[in-house]
Amino acid sequence: MTMRDIRIIGDPVLRTPSEPITSFDAELRSLVTDLMDTLLGKPGRAGVAAPQIGVNAQVFVYDADGHRGHMINPTLDLSDELQDDDEGCLSIPGLYFPTPRALHATAHGFDQHGEPLTIAGSGFLARALQHETDHLHGRLYVDTLRGDIRRRALREIRAGRFDSPRR
Repeated sequence: MTMRDIRIIGDPVLRTPSEPITSFDAELRSLVTDLMDTLLGKPGRAGVAAPQIGVNAQVFVYDADGHRGHMINPTLDLSDELQDDDEGCLSIPGLYFPTPRALHATAHGFDQHGEPLTIAGSGFLARALQHETDHLHGRLYVDTLRGDIRRRALREIRAGRFDSPRR
């Protein structure tokens, strides 16, 4: 089991759009295994994207609402209906803010062998798919916040008011 360190806000890899996967090889399968080990290595985690472990690649793993898996080179179809629940991030540990997301999401991409893959979900699974896909585009959940909530989140991040464990 290989648990990798989680990169924390301020690390440039978290703000860099990830490169699409073009080789579905043993190296990719090893990355998916490391991501899953990192996800499952501590309870309560819903997803880990490759940039969060310092890898510039469009791949993430998830474990949400009884669904567990991985997605490579995802694209999303989102509903117009919204949810607005608290959201957090391993890369900004300990901070949670009400974050607007689509209530329903369908992710299209590939599995680690290059086979087409579609995952559809509502509620927490939809939130996780959106959150992890954002990571692959260099976005963090705090980027979607608005108004007073955004100001409060940025103030707490600047003040370093988040937990610092990295694994």
